[in-house]
Amino acid sequence: MSGVEDKVVVVTGAGGGLGRSYARFLAANGALVVVNDLGGARDGSGAGTAAADTVVSEIRAAGGRAVANYDSVADEQGAAAIIETALNEFGAVHGVISNAGILRDGAFHKMSGESWDAVQKVHLYGGFNVIRAAWPHFREQQFGRIVVATSTSGLYGNFGQANYGAAKAGLVGLINTLAIEGAKYSITANAIAPLAATRMTEDIAPQELLDKLNPELVAPAVGYLVSQENTDTGSVFVVGGGLVQRVAQFQNPGVTFSAPPSLAEIAAQWSQISDMSEATLGSNPV
Repeated sequence: MSGVEDKVVVVTGAGGGLGRSYARFLAANGALVVVNDLGGARDGSGAGTAAADTVVSEIRAAGGRAVANYDSVADEQGAAAIIETALNEFGAVHGVISNAGILRDGAFHKMSGESWDAVQKVHLYGGFNVIRAAWPHFREQQFGRIVVATSTSGLYGNFGQANYGAAKAGLVGLINTLAIEGAKYSITANAIAPLAATRMTEDIAPQELLDKLNPELVAPAVGYLVSQENTDTGSVFVVGGGLVQRVAQFQNPGVTFSAPPSLAEIAAQWSQISDMSEATLGSNPV
């Protein structure tokens, strides 16, 4: 038995777009899938059951196994209920794909605290809540696969998405630590920055670009990262339009001062401090 066959995988935000593609791909490859979706609008308002139910029906019609869940990832109780759905329906949980998300875009000088909080709660808190609920089961069974949805907006920035970018970058920090803490339990944690045409991107990218970004091109990489064979952990991948690439932070040799430098002394060395021509893959010095 290999790949994701008979593995129980929770996919949040799986009622449409990328999450739907992930859920369908996993089920087609033998996984037992919990299709979670609150059923709300792109900004997080509203709720409904139709989105998750439709994906479950599609999977079952194709001969796969899936169950719907409609709880919100934004609070601990909802996240716990999502994992309980996996345990009650399939008896285990082996993987979590933290994909649920909303958008509340706006230039930073116009961004309200409410818009900031709403995005953090779904993306960053949502990732924490669902993974934290699954974590004890991963540790006990000595196996777990985690994939969080980061974004190029978090890796590189994007106008009007300070809240979204901050949340997405925060998820990279989360998987970096989970990779360390989960290593001895055979738990891997990775992040994927998908590029796909979905309702999240339909009005923020040119149509000619969206036409090249089929969500189905992203799902295989996500499927591999939750598979039995994957041992990569603490890594970030940008996937879209058929391209799968790893991105990473680098560090240069820097400059060492034997005593606290004056403003003039550090200014004199700044070109060398910021020079990345001899950079190597970064690591935590602690």
